[in-house]
Amino acid sequence: MFDHLLLLSPVLLFLPLVIAVPSPGGAPPAPCRRCCDDLELQKGPPAPQTGDQKSDLNQMPEVRTYINMTILKGDKGNRGDRGTPGKSGEEGTTGSRGPMGPKGTKGQVGPPGDPCKTQEAAFSVGRRKSLHSVDYYQALVFDTEFVNLHDHFDMFKGKFNCYVPGIYFFNVNIHTWNFKETYLHIMRNDKEQAIVYAQPSERSIMQSQSLMLPLELNDEVWVRLYKRERENAVYSDDVDIYITFNGYLIKSTLE
Repeated sequence: MFDHLLLLSPVLLFLPLVIAVPSPGGAPPAPCRRCCDDLELQKGPPAPQTGDQKSDLNQMPEVRTYINMTILKGDKGNRGDRGTPGKSGEEGTTGSRGPMGPKGTKGQVGPPGDPCKTQEAAFSVGRRKSLHSVDYYQALVFDTEFVNLHDHFDMFKGKFNCYVPGIYFFNVNIHTWNFKETYLHIMRNDKEQAIVYAQPSERSIMQSQSLMLPLELNDEVWVRLYKRERENAVYSDDVDIYITFNGYLIKSTLE
């Protein structure tokens, strides 16, 4: 046993040497490096300067001027002309209808409108009381209003006032009085246009007259009683209306 150990001991002594020696054909081993070797390399001597770098050191440095624009700000200029309006945008969609609000209070009656813009006129009036003429000329006044559009007929004066120039139709109906003369005129302003006449008779009758007249603005149309030697009268009572006066616009000259 001991003899065997003696024979192996030279081999064990030379084994580390064999392992440490690299083979002739292999790559050289990498040198051993420390973690701080990179820092020492960065602190090495500076690189030599080239000729161009040396010439740059001899040149003057570039000077750049800086201007503070806030100091050089001038006065505020005049307002420029208004530009042309831009194109209209696309029309939006119609929104949903909102809830109905509460009913408001009734307003006051407004002032009458411009009569020249009113393209209609009509009236129909009557009288319930009999009338005897007492003056030479007497206007027939009415006490019952059937139609008075826009109040163009003056009930106090018994006259129609023209606020819409044009062609008009007029009609008057009266009831005569027994044994008395009936003599009336349809008047335009102060000029007679048509007559309504009935001689005295023991029987009373209905008389009527109609006509069309061209009227200008502010013309007046009315019925006038005319008295001569005999008594002039028209009949009516509180039960029935025998006396009527009517008129309406046919065509306006403003159209």
